[in-house]
Amino acid sequence: MTIGKLTFLGLEQVRFAYDALTKDTIMEGSKLIITEQEGMVKCGTCGYQGDFKYADDPLYHVPVPTLKCPKCGSTVNIAQGKECTITNIKMMI
Repeated sequence: MTIGKLTFLGLEQVRFAYDALTKDTIMEGSKLIITEQEGMVKCGTCGYQGDFKYADDPLYHVPVPTLKCPKCGSTVNIAQGKECTITNIKMMI
């Protein structure tokens, strides 16, 4: 399974859910291998593509990460890192 860092899914929570969902099934005791996908952003203003910085927006009651371009400070689009994909299933009978 591949989980992007920008999904904000806790890996331990995913493992716990997997164990709970496979309990008392033929998949009980199976391995869940998780690979984390790095985040990457693209700026529509300056064309920057790469790593990013977080900035909290004080207008919200709880901190919400706002992705800003490290080059020009504009808001960016997420290009990579919001995936949650089953990449491989291997069964042995």
